[in-house]
Amino acid sequence: MTLSPETLAALAEADLDAAYVEALAVSAVEEDLAGGVDVTSVATVPADLLGTASFSARAAGTVAGIPVAMTVLDVVGEVEHLAHGADGEPVERGQSVLDVRGPVRTLLTAERSALNLLCHLSGIATLTRSWVDVVAGTGAHIRDTRKTTPGLRLLEKYAVRCGGGVNHRMALSDAALVKDNHVVAAGGVARAFEAVRREFPGVEVEVECDTVAQVREVVEAGADLVLLDNMGLDDLRAAVEVCQAAGVLTEASGGLRLDTARAVAETGVDFLSVGALTHSAPVLDLGVDLRLGS
Repeated sequence: MTLSPETLAALAEADLDAAYVEALAVSAVEEDLAGGVDVTSVATVPADLLGTASFSARAAGTVAGIPVAMTVLDVVGEVEHLAHGADGEPVERGQSVLDVRGPVRTLLTAERSALNLLCHLSGIATLTRSWVDVVAGTGAHIRDTRKTTPGLRLLEKYAVRCGGGVNHRMALSDAALVKDNHVVAAGGVARAFEAVRREFPGVEVEVECDTVAQVREVVEAGADLVLLDNMGLDDLRAAVEVCQAAGVLTEASGGLRLDTARAVAETGVDFLSVGALTHSAPVLDLGVDLRLGS
């Protein structure tokens, strides 16, 4: 199925790869149909019956994934996208984010797969926005992790951006992150850093540290970014002071909570790393209302 010009334009504006999103949409629909047809819709809905489906918010939040939902509808059948909102925008309860006209069978068959993705991505954007808002004005950025759903990483990290967050590395090959197990295997923090720098000289190297003493060690070794893992506020401030003096960026991680995020941000860290953005975000409740007629 060829995607509509409206869908292609929406994907391009969101900087989402159309082939990737289309393949994901096809997979989602095929999983839902399981090699058969939508028996309920085929039995109850005349083939020539037309209607309009309005995807609307049942709760307030930040929307993400409208072009993805449009793609799902396109791969099920030919529809007309009448109007749609923009990803990253706030939505209120009852507000429509996407209106689509076409055969009712097509609209109903696509409904669940489109909603599953739209609700999930909007949930990530909504949770991210709440973290971004709570640290506003501190200079700190909210950052995601690789704790993503296999196969959905590009979309989930896109949803983080829609919520105002920033992305960490997309893949293991993008940048090096030396964590505690690497340190154990290499025989020390500095040795682990030096091994990565020697093997991959052009790659950014971030090193996880548990103590201020480790921070001093890796800063002296030349780390680009230091991950401050499970540190209290006093240690965070001390570590940030060491790093700022050397022009090294800092990222707080581990045990972060929304109610304490601002205090952490006020220590001067550049990033707060929040795995929950992608692995624990509740969905944003959206639904579909159908109107019959052309």
